[in-house]
Amino acid sequence: MEKNGNNHKLRVCVATCNRADYSKLAPIMFGIKAEPQFFELDVVVLGSHLIDDYGNTYRMIEQDDFDIHTRLHTIVRGEDEAAMVESVGLALVKLPDVLNRLKPDIMIVHGDRFDALALATSAALMNIRILHIEGGEVSGTIDDSIRHAITKLAHYHVCCTRSAEQHLIAMCEDHDRILLAGCPSYDKLLSAKNKDYMSIISMWLGEDVKTRDYIVALQHPVTTDIKHSIKMFELTLDALISFNKRTLVLFPNVDAGSKEMVRVMRKKGIEHHPNFRAVKHVPFDQFIQLVAHAGCMIGNSSCGVREVGAFGTPVINLGTRQTGRETGENVLHVRDADTQDKILHALQLQFGKQYPCSKIYGDGNAVPRILKFLKSIDLKEPLQKKFCFPPVKDNISQDIDHILETQSALAVDLGGTNLRVAIVSMKGEIVKKYTQLNPKTYEDRLALILKMCVEAASEAVNVNCRILGVGISTGGRVNPREGIVLHSTKLIQEWSSVDLRTPISDALHLPVWVDNDGNCAALAERKFGHGKGIENFVTLITGTGIGGGIVHQHELIHGSSFCAAELGHIVVSLDGPECLCGSQGCIEAYASGIALQREAKKLHDDDLLLVEGMSMKEEEIVSAAHLIQAAKLGNTKAESILRTAGTALGLGVVNILHTVNPSLVILSGVLANHYVSAVKDVINRQALSSVKTVDVVVSNLADPALLGAASLVLDYTTRRIY
Repeated sequence: MEKNGNNHKLRVCVATCNRADYSKLAPIMFGIKAEPQFFELDVVVLGSHLIDDYGNTYRMIEQDDFDIHTRLHTIVRGEDEAAMVESVGLALVKLPDVLNRLKPDIMIVHGDRFDALALATSAALMNIRILHIEGGEVSGTIDDSIRHAITKLAHYHVCCTRSAEQHLIAMCEDHDRILLAGCPSYDKLLSAKNKDYMSIISMWLGEDVKTRDYIVALQHPVTTDIKHSIKMFELTLDALISFNKRTLVLFPNVDAGSKEMVRVMRKKGIEHHPNFRAVKHVPFDQFIQLVAHAGCMIGNSSCGVREVGAFGTPVINLGTRQTGRETGENVLHVRDADTQDKILHALQLQFGKQYPCSKIYGDGNAVPRILKFLKSIDLKEPLQKKFCFPPVKDNISQDIDHILETQSALAVDLGGTNLRVAIVSMKGEIVKKYTQLNPKTYEDRLALILKMCVEAASEAVNVNCRILGVGISTGGRVNPREGIVLHSTKLIQEWSSVDLRTPISDALHLPVWVDNDGNCAALAERKFGHGKGIENFVTLITGTGIGGGIVHQHELIHGSSFCAAELGHIVVSLDGPECLCGSQGCIEAYASGIALQREAKKLHDDDLLLVEGMSMKEEEIVSAAHLIQAAKLGNTKAESILRTAGTALGLGVVNILHTVNPSLVILSGVLANHYVSAVKDVINRQALSSVKTVDVVVSNLADPALLGAASLVLDYTTRRIY
């Protein structure tokens, strides 16, 4: 004590709220009481300790020969969510007067109960140092949030496991103020098993009961899902009745939902059933002996996954209340007990087994470590706690220029001919656009993407745009979760198994998203076009190839192998023309720009393309545009080809309507206007009457590829996958 500058005894206030936390705090209280030359102990009792329905457990504190300085009635009855909140409020009203009178140097608070949150809040606001026991652990329900909230209020931490210690460090707590001591209750547990236990078993369960031939059941409500936890309790009792073994059932704690659980017990006649003994409380020393020699423990109490492991007693942990807790091999988890048979089967598997003893939560020497830790506390140190945050990059200062910046994305469109990069604003405005011919080799292409992105990012500063990330639209099959192009189209050579995310993200220090160009077109429509606010729609791109994207329930569909919405490869004829994919009769083989160019060349080679009003230079390459021009000027063969292409596309759309039943079909790309009438006609002739009402529209977006790439960023800058 003198070493750390304390010239008086350390005045320690231990506040206990219920039977469970007292089992952890009592060993520390005994240790403090045994060293009066160093410590003064004040005991404050509140919460369910003082309620008859929960056993008036303050009496065991008196039986342990502790002087209770203050009793605070803080529980508002009702056993629902509102009562829990009111209980916290009542404790906050009463505690300041007590703490003002006691003036402790430090308050010891245990665990994750709502009463403990009131204690920690009061002490923190009254500038009293807080030592928190069992911080850093993980479990289910609201307890997790309360435990971590107390951690942030506490100045010192005593944790039980190495994982809990690492969690506290990850939560930015000062490592020098964290003690890995183990669970204090283990100091008693590991020396308890050899004591006389048969008289205890006989007293609570009957003289005819043998060791390993009874069950201990302790189940509490789950405050974040009360209805489900009550249903699970019903199933548990049904399973225990069917299992037909003597069972000691402890009443649940004071949490919201406990009143309903007690009603379930009484409805099923548990208190009068010959196989059951229902009790409000068992003294901890006796409870230890009961679980140590039980055939099984069942329920969702932390005791089951923590303390019982010290004896190797089989445990069945029900539901989500202890999800995340470290457990020994003696624990069998039944996460979602939707039938009594599932619980009954677990009982048949576990009952009567004996597992190796587990020391995950302690080695029996926690209290000496905690007392040594208390003695090392220097009261002259500043009270204000410090957090050990990991190093981060300097933040951009909040000046007016930063506030007025336009949040934007870098959009990259990787086409078969051109590579385009644009700065796109949150409203879909293309602020600046750059275009270059797409290089033929992988190395040159990636180098050009990086060069253009760096130039665009630099220019963004000059046009007052803040770049949030990079979105890339590319042909082929893409894994958007990893940012990898799995297989490219034949139009983009050397572009398979390419990781685009990593090099671009490393170079620009920005998040990067990658997706197929058809999916990007659908995202563009969802954010900026006809698909805005539409729950289910399909986008079809009609250009060099045929692609698209499907939005179902507002989300883009990728498929199990990222091959969903390859709409251009829907087969509409078994003996149709050959497609670039290697198949025959695909929509793309009829209606894509490449397919129309192929048919135009055939006509031109047979001198059947040009009609009056058309002319071509000798070196001019025949294209789909020439076929369309010829049809407009009355070329019947060109008209027939376009009609066939439109019919093929229409049949593909009918297949889509019958498969995913969208409310809207959006045709996008340079050929969309030429196909829209034909598609509507085919729907009217071929589709089922229930889908004929679908809207078919032409996209009004000038550049869906770039806008879609931008929407990858603008919609998902807070998420890495979608």
